[in-house]
Amino acid sequence: MRPFAAAFLLLGFWVAPCAHAEIYELPPDGNDVVGAVAVVTARQEDTLVDIARRHGVGYEDIVRANPGVSVWLPGEGTQIVLPTRYVLPAVPRRGMVLNLAEYRMYYFPAPKPGEPPVVMTYPISIGRMDWETPVGVTHIDSKVRNPSWTPPQSVRDEHAADGRPLPRVVPPGPGNPLGAFAMRLALPGYLIHGTNKPAGVGMRVSHGCIRMFPEDIEYVFAHIAVDTPVRIINEPVKMGWEDDRLVLEAHPVLAVMPPGEPAADTEDSARSEIEQAKLADEHVVRSPLTSVTEQFVAATGSRAGQLDWSLVETIVDRSDGIPAEVGWGIKNAATSAASE
Repeated sequence: MRPFAAAFLLLGFWVAPCAHAEIYELPPDGNDVVGAVAVVTARQEDTLVDIARRHGVGYEDIVRANPGVSVWLPGEGTQIVLPTRYVLPAVPRRGMVLNLAEYRMYYFPAPKPGEPPVVMTYPISIGRMDWETPVGVTHIDSKVRNPSWTPPQSVRDEHAADGRPLPRVVPPGPGNPLGAFAMRLALPGYLIHGTNKPAGVGMRVSHGCIRMFPEDIEYVFAHIAVDTPVRIINEPVKMGWEDDRLVLEAHPVLAVMPPGEPAADTEDSARSEIEQAKLADEHVVRSPLTSVTEQFVAATGSRAGQLDWSLVETIVDRSDGIPAEVGWGIKNAATSAASE
């Protein structure tokens, strides 16, 4: 068995100069991993939520990476792991990719002349269990600054039942849950928007839309164009190459929305049978180990490799979002094996 180790940094990583995104040059062809796990020291006044927001990490990310650490009082001097190493999703690297299972957005802007291509990544909130965010391929349909919120009747009924009645239209301002910026998707009724409750970013709390930190949505809103493609996926495990090593990143499996369920932060929307069938096809959830096998086959289609399945099972069982090396390339081999 070969030794494996995760990459850690004590002094941080390259952070975007504006907003809290991490921005990385895309790795060369044949490589799929960016970033490095970092460790920071908590201050007396810090919560894990504070630390997460400062470093472009969401709630679930930081909680899973720091088991046993109090969310609200980690304690001065406590070493906090920042899970800021990522296996890029195995989809085309263009436009925006939202991976629901890891509560994370990847944005691949078109490179400017003379500059290397980059990827930006942000934590996101997604639809809660009864208002799940659908998967599929869509695009940015329009952008709205200081949006009003028109809650659907189902949301108004829910709030009324809780003794928190909503008006038919919530105007822009601090009480508007859409925040100051919103981008409407071509999926009817769904937005990518800010929030007036940033502590919930990185959780499953919305009525189906994608929420971002206010500073993150402000930056993305200013730089992304209408018609930018958006791919929404639900991949709890991701595998890719880093030089001659196979790296696996695992997150807990996320339940998916039954097709045909209405869900939106903005308006009720009835989907056609064709649209429902298309979303249903996209909602197939494989077991993590089945997904690992499929991704291993894809990763080794033109490049032989071998997995240590005991390490794979350990990483999948842990599902803490921290990538680890689980395999290696085989030189001068015509075929690759899936076990030692």
